[in-house]
Amino acid sequence: MSVLPAITSALGGDWRERTSAESRLLPQGKLSGPMPWVIAIMIGLTVVATASGLALRNTARAARADVAGGVTVQIVHGAPRERDRQARAALAVLKATPGIAEARLVPQQELDALVEPWLGTSAGDDVNALPVPALIDVRLAGSADPARVKALGQAVRRKAPAARIDAQASWLAPVFEAVHALQWLAGGLIALLAFATVATVLLASRNALGNHRSTIEIVHMLGGTDSQIARIFQRSMAVDAAAGGIGGLLLGVVVTGLLGRQFAALGSGMMAAGGLAWSDWIAICCIPLAGVLLAVLTARLTVLSALRRML
Repeated sequence: MSVLPAITSALGGDWRERTSAESRLLPQGKLSGPMPWVIAIMIGLTVVATASGLALRNTARAARADVAGGVTVQIVHGAPRERDRQARAALAVLKATPGIAEARLVPQQELDALVEPWLGTSAGDDVNALPVPALIDVRLAGSADPARVKALGQAVRRKAPAARIDAQASWLAPVFEAVHALQWLAGGLIALLAFATVATVLLASRNALGNHRSTIEIVHMLGGTDSQIARIFQRSMAVDAAAGGIGGLLLGVVVTGLLGRQFAALGSGMMAAGGLAWSDWIAICCIPLAGVLLAVLTARLTVLSALRRML
């Protein structure tokens, strides 16, 4: 009965002595089992999913802000001279319209650069012979709502019948929908990882209770409370969860950094706007703390519930 002195110490005496005795009451095996590694994997995946969701949110916000007041006017006409005349007339109408922050006729060189990947510029190609529409890039002082775009189109077509006007946000609507769906996917993945963490801690706590059932019964006979026993298990779980959380955070940050470099190499302005702000990194660094709290709370509730059914 060598366990009795430790049990007696756990039920009374100085707080430090009681804490030390509680830690010796049941074999802990800290960091030797699979629990820290499992939690590290869960936290690492959660960090990557959270960083991806935040980056997608930042990308969508930047894109919406950039195209919120953007309008494109196309002059679609087969005759180059008439197309240029209507383009100049439309530009004059736009500059005279209140609420227009900027109106710019896109130069021919920029149009040629836009169609170059599809039409080519090799010798013998005559890009200017193609009926490429004239483009006018317009920036409104406010948002390009449908009513405002319709009214602007009516005013422009009085002087340029071949004009077509579109809000730039409408072009990116499918992109915004896809980004929104990916954000929901990231949120669902985070919820599933949290559920998997809870299930893992629950199973580990029940297994530990079964392994130390006889010792727990002795503690109860000597006056030990359920809270004292639960404190032993939750302290061990806190150590394992903290170790796994730190490892998972480092793993997730490394993976996030590598993914960020890959997307930055694309050279897309939209991707560059999806970087993580300092507030996002603070939220990411709080993930291991949330994981530790979740693991400790799950272990405590599991042990207390099992003890009430056990005795």
